Amino acid sequence: MKKMTLLASASLASHLALAPAALHARPRADASDPKALIEQLNVAFAEFKAKHEQELSARVSDTVLTEHVDRINADISRIETALDKAMTDLAASQLGGGEQVRDPEYTEQFNAYFRSGVETQRLNDVKAQATKTDGEGGFLAPVEWDRTIGQKLKQISRIREESSVQVISNAGFSKVFSDRNTASGWVGEQAARPETGTPTLASLPFPLGELYANPAASQGLIDDAEVDIEAWLAEEVQLEFARQEGIAFLSGDGVNKPHGLLTYVTGAANAARHPFGAITLTNSGNAALLNSADAVLDLVYSLPEEFEANAKFFCNRMTAGVLRKLKATDGTYLWQPSVESGQPSTLAGAPVVHLPGMPTVAANAIAMLYGDMRETYQVVDRIGIRVLRDPYTRKPFVHFYTTKRVGGGVKNPEAMKGLRIAA
Repeated sequence: MKKMTLLASASLASHLALAPAALHARPRADASDPKALIEQLNVAFAEFKAKHEQELSARVSDTVLTEHVDRINADISRIETALDKAMTDLAASQLGGGEQVRDPEYTEQFNAYFRSGVETQRLNDVKAQATKTDGEGGFLAPVEWDRTIGQKLKQISRIREESSVQVISNAGFSKVFSDRNTASGWVGEQAARPETGTPTLASLPFPLGELYANPAASQGLIDDAEVDIEAWLAEEVQLEFARQEGIAFLSGDGVNKPHGLLTYVTGAANAARHPFGAITLTNSGNAALLNSADAVLDLVYSLPEEFEANAKFFCNRMTAGVLRKLKATDGTYLWQPSVESGQPSTLAGAPVVHLPGMPTVAANAIAMLYGDMRETYQVVDRIGIRVLRDPYTRKPFVHFYTTKRVGGGVKNPEAMKGLRIAA
């Protein structure tokens, strides 16, 4: 026992001496350079594997070594965050490229309305039409401005980016499903052909909720000719809308908002909403932990083969840190870092998408989803963003009450499976 204690003390002293140097020896890449970040990610993962193997083979518990592994793991998460942002910024910088649909006259009038509240007859005509159609006041945003907001929402809200998006011009959207109750049978040449089962149709509505933002600016800021009010408002709106959408698409209760993806899993509020049933779950095999590669592989093989080609894993970054430690029976790590710009890291060969709102690993939590999100989730956009200028409520600030109608829900639960932390 004394000898083992001495060995442990020597190990701790060794790591205390070496850990700080190792952690700071790796230079940080330029946060705007995807290629450099990918190189750093691969170097960090190689170091992570080496230290994790050392941790697993240690004869005694080594607190410093465990802390070192956790720090490298956190560093990998940081690099992945920077890589995601670099790719988003790169895509955003390219939004101006390509064909733009512009109406210079309307855009000029709309900007004048932003700055001084001047309402032209054309704007009033648009306002009247919008009121008649939806019972909403406000002016329609210019087409190119509306499109830019939509593109930025797609980049920030990962479920929107991965899902199927349907743009509508009326008040609602419904999808019709067959119950697949068609029957058939084998018969002889002259045998009777009795009537077989006939499928029935069911309609599943995707109700719309109204998403709003209400940013404000002082009249002095608006009067400053150097300030691009249009760009400022677009930035404010896309950040707020993306935040609200990310929450609703994942866990929304359907009351004036989309039906969230996690509400369709077995035992959840909308488990019986879809004609095809609920999103089924695989248990992790442990009541509180995710510590087995078998759980991940069981999840993978629970998905029908026809959805495998476009399947991805969806989890938060803390869960991703747990998944990096899992190994297959041959000793290889299930998680592998990105090796190409624009390509995500993979788990068991499938891409990993980080969703901040997903639950972390804990008892009974749905810590991970796996499947084809485009086939699973339907986002419904009512075309057009509306803006109402309000200079009266909070003088000297001018509010820009901005609204967009959005709906969402599961269109095919069979294309997605979930992993529940349970025995």
